[in-house]
Amino acid sequence: MAHKELILALSMIVTASPVLASQMESEPAPATAPAGGPDTRYCMRVEPQTGSRIESIECWTREEWAAGGVDVDHDWPKEGVRVLNG
Repeated sequence: MAHKELILALSMIVTASPVLASQMESEPAPATAPAGGPDTRYCMRVEPQTGSRIESIECWTREEWAAGGVDVDHDWPKEGVRVLNG
């Protein structure tokens, strides 16, 4: 009896997985970074340091990103994580 319940539960999970995946993919990414003030920090994924495979997240102001050669509005759609208002 417990076997049947387990099979039923697993089949429900497998059936629901494609539906959830399609819902997650349908949300469009913002075209640019959200607006903020001069103290707003934009958190984005950065490449791992040499010798590491662990991706890190850095939170800097627009000015600090620009000093490092990063255009926040251009890179936000694929690398943006969150915004911290200062």
